[in-house]
Amino acid sequence: MSGLDEASEEEDAPKEGDVWASSVRCLGYLSTLNLMVAVCLGMYVRYEVSDEPMILVIVILGLFVLGIGSILYYYFSMESTSMNLFHLWFGFLQGLLCFLNSQALEMDVKEQVTNYLLLASVSARALWAVTERVGGSARYRPALLTSEELLELLGFAVASTTLPLQKSAALLALTLALAATVVDLRMKSLLALPNLACFAVVTSLCFFQALAIRTNPFALGCYLGRLLCDPLLDVYFSGLAPTERWRPFLSLGRLWRRLTLLPLALLEVAFFGLCAVKLGHLDLWYLVIPGFLVFGLFWVLCHAVFLASLWGFHSKLSECQKAHRAQASDLRPLDRVMGARGMRHFCLVSERLVFFSLLSTAILGAVSWQLSNGLFMGVLLVVLPLESLAHGLFHELGSCLGGTCAGYAVVIPTCYYSVDGQPVLLPPEQVQDLNARSTAALSAVQRLFSHHLIHTFGCDYSTSGLSLDALLAKLRAFLELRTAEGPRHDTYLLYYSGHTLRTGDWALAGGDCLRLEQLLELWRERNAGHCSRLILVLDTDHAPPWVCAVRRVEGLYVAVQGAQLTQGGAGADPETGDLSRPRLGDFTAAWVEYNCSAAVAAGNGRPWSEHAGAPAGVEADYGVSKRWADYTLHLPTGSDVSRHWEAHFPRATYPALAVANWCCALQPLWLCGACLRCVRRLKLAWCPPSVLDTGQGIRLVRS
Repeated sequence: MSGLDEASEEEDAPKEGDVWASSVRCLGYLSTLNLMVAVCLGMYVRYEVSDEPMILVIVILGLFVLGIGSILYYYFSMESTSMNLFHLWFGFLQGLLCFLNSQALEMDVKEQVTNYLLLASVSARALWAVTERVGGSARYRPALLTSEELLELLGFAVASTTLPLQKSAALLALTLALAATVVDLRMKSLLALPNLACFAVVTSLCFFQALAIRTNPFALGCYLGRLLCDPLLDVYFSGLAPTERWRPFLSLGRLWRRLTLLPLALLEVAFFGLCAVKLGHLDLWYLVIPGFLVFGLFWVLCHAVFLASLWGFHSKLSECQKAHRAQASDLRPLDRVMGARGMRHFCLVSERLVFFSLLSTAILGAVSWQLSNGLFMGVLLVVLPLESLAHGLFHELGSCLGGTCAGYAVVIPTCYYSVDGQPVLLPPEQVQDLNARSTAALSAVQRLFSHHLIHTFGCDYSTSGLSLDALLAKLRAFLELRTAEGPRHDTYLLYYSGHTLRTGDWALAGGDCLRLEQLLELWRERNAGHCSRLILVLDTDHAPPWVCAVRRVEGLYVAVQGAQLTQGGAGADPETGDLSRPRLGDFTAAWVEYNCSAAVAAGNGRPWSEHAGAPAGVEADYGVSKRWADYTLHLPTGSDVSRHWEAHFPRATYPALAVANWCCALQPLWLCGACLRCVRRLKLAWCPPSVLDTGQGIRLVRS
């Protein structure tokens, strides 16, 4: 056999992954087939027992819809339309199977077969979902609800309309609660699993008993199991990032996002009104009335804050979307724009406030609990996951978004070349080359600031040098810079390229110099009482002394990125004119290119030592202070929450602020945090990585 024939057979042979996926998919087909037979048999049993002709009409109509769907699928290639019809109709039939239940069916053999088929269907569906995820053949796409889930929920809701109005309204609320629970699980909200447990307990123990509906537990369990199986497993298996999971919501336009507040506000008002029905039960009036007044007032205050927080979030998100569209670059995703515009701080503050809204709902629901009111239970089960979603959104964005960063660049090309401390005038061609390199370095730093959305304080370029007083005044103003919301920036990035002494100190005009101790003392004064960090990037001829010295610094979060020029370096004799040796500006160009690389940002780039742009003869190195490993992005303090409250909420809601600050100040896990900090310090000191990600999009590198 020729090599061409062998290659052709290899291409035609099914791949192992395709065979595995096809085998696993058979479990899904088996589950659907079991469900189809169970629904048809169950409806026939109900017709046989009740002798109701409408049931027979529904079964015949269902078979007709199934035939229409098959024709659309196989003959007209309308796969999506036929599958939508199938899921809508089967959601409706499963709802009827749940609600059309009587005691006479319990001993019927065909009903027992139906129940076994329903169990087999949900078991095969669960096994398919688990096997698909363990085998790695599952595909995760950002969606709040899939079309299958939405149509089956809609069909189930339509089936509930066959009951009396009061029961139908309660079942519609339960369907909404189920949809919100599915979304809560798929978004992996922090409180999704407790909400699911609450939904399961209330539904199984109280809800249907309050409505006096005799349901088929096998049909209901099959419907809920098939619907909740995928989102529940995705809590563990889904690898989508938080901003990817929330993309369908974050990508909505400003008007549509704000319109979502209207049904949410109506649901909150409906819940409060149903809670007030409890006041009509005067058996324990001396407990019910005072409890409702106290916790009802707390609920109103918290939910005024809740709705105002959501409105403020939509306003800030609209600003971020506008800035993102203006930049029109795929290299700057929306989450980077949100982090640069202070969305993280807003979400962290709002997370606390929304948590108390959720807590107030749970407390008011417990105080106003009505065992015989199914509508109250249904609305409570809707409100809890919706508020959990808001809390999860703020928690996820507060955890994954980067902090704010301010940058300042100082470039001082010098016309003097000093090896032994004596100034020597450079030749004109050397001066021209040095100025061109300094200008290129300044442009590279500006590109870095723009790419990572760093707030630019300034980029100073001075061929005549800077005096020490002028530089210190600039540095004081830079290190005092704050965000528009009031807090300090999380990171301050200071870049310097120019002449230095052998000790690494910056050589300035008039024979002065800026020492590392002066800069650290200035940082210590300006950052007192705060937890920001300072990153120094040096493209100088003597950076290693500062890199080594910063490793002995205690009590501050400071890092120094530098490089050593080998093969003669910047200290070689300028009169030789050797252009092959590394010079000032080479490291800046390579480092900026590395930090702006899309492959590096995606985690697929090469290490710095293997990076194609790394210049020969330039040995990069970085040093960090002893407490660098302890650094975390700025968390809102009590004063930050107070300022946020004063800017967005009326003074009448201040009691809720005091409760929020007091509860959030408690740190029961401080001992575990201290142990983890010690481990991180030792790891960074003994085994420093070749590339240290600062979490700001900027990476410190070493050769």
